Amino acid sequence: MQEVLLKPRMQFRISVEAENISPDKFANKTAGEIESIGIRMGNYKTTVGELFSVKVNGSGIPEDTKIEMEGDFSRVKRIGEKMTAGTILIKGDVDMHVGSGMSGGKITVSGNADSWAGKEMKGGELVIEGNASYYLGAGYRGESCGMRGGKITVMGNALDFLGEHMCGGEIVVKGNAGILPGLSNNGGKIVIEGNTSRPGSEMTKGMIIVNGTVEEMMPVFKPEGSEVVDGISYRKYTGDVILNGKGILYVKE
Repeated sequence: MQEVLLKPRMQFRISVEAENISPDKFANKTAGEIESIGIRMGNYKTTVGELFSVKVNGSGIPEDTKIEMEGDFSRVKRIGEKMTAGTILIKGDVDMHVGSGMSGGKITVSGNADSWAGKEMKGGELVIEGNASYYLGAGYRGESCGMRGGKITVMGNALDFLGEHMCGGEIVVKGNAGILPGLSNNGGKIVIEGNTSRPGSEMTKGMIIVNGTVEEMMPVFKPEGSEVVDGISYRKYTGDVILNGKGILYVKE
């Protein structure tokens, strides 16, 4: 088992591109080896050790590597990008693209996460204990698929366009979601425990469940009556009918 503790050496005023902070990159490395890993702050090339203090206990393969991050990471982007295994615990807020493209392992954010969290995620688990911003689990500009697998859980609220172009996996939001969740979906499952507006526009496959209020429905769904799912009665809709979509939208009665 390898445990790595990172703490910022300064308050970051410009963004840090931290895709190399990952169990895949840290596994079986000493503190000195981790400190020498490249990282970028704005357009300045630097190292992990110049920006963060590093402590290492033990050693292990990525599956047995845990990274704990203590301090202010609200200007640190791309943590855990494309990680395949291991654990990252971020004790506070985090900047954009956390868990982007990850395929395994688990990331927990104890605070809030900025936009594009879990972007194009393929597997693993991302837990955000605070709120998520825009494009949670979505695909980046021009991509036909966003999230493809894995699970994202947000204990608070999420803003607009969560799960855009989602093709697989599961997103659960315990609070409210902004407008157009599940936009252009082609698979996967979205559960919103609170309120939202205009879910499922242009979806062709997949499932959206809303346990709160839908403030505005898009006029592209066919009512299919009521259905009980896990003991809860929902109004069932299918669509987007304009695209001959087979997506399912459940709205709690």
